[in-house]
Amino acid sequence: MKTQFITDDTGKKMGILLPIKEYNRMLEELDEFEDVKLYDKAKREDDGERITLSEYVKNRKKKNA
Repeated sequence: MKTQFITDDTGKKMGILLPIKEYNRMLEELDEFEDVKLYDKAKREDDGERITLSEYVKNRKKKNA
């Protein structure tokens, strides 16, 4: 991945530019990570009802649609 840095007048790094494909990939990975975190939280708060991760993700996507 070719990353370009945006710097201020003193050379301090203030931001980055990266290819949109890489940005979208990172967003997808963050979304998947969030799903896993929420699933883990739900398991800790277990009330006895069990669902698979794929069912959970499907239900979550319906709620966010």
